[in-house]
Amino acid sequence: MNFSVVPKIFSMKNIGLILVVVGILMLVVTGFNFVTRENIVDAGPIQINGNKNHLVQWSPIVGVVVLIAGAAMLVSKKTIKP
Repeated sequence: MNFSVVPKIFSMKNIGLILVVVGILMLVVTGFNFVTRENIVDAGPIQINGNKNHLVQWSPIVGVVVLIAGAAMLVSKKTIKP
């Protein structure tokens, strides 16, 4: 693979900014849920379906870690070199 041309979008500043925004969002929104439809009973022609809630949560500490990592990338002087 040829990594000699790295797009500008993958600069340390841009990745750091994205991580800061994601970290702030993870602090504000600590989880979400989604619903799936599951087959409960399947006895010949009789089918009973039900909805099942799935909750996805993360600790606000994870958001702080992502936020700090993004801030560190923003203030660093390093660049991605091919």
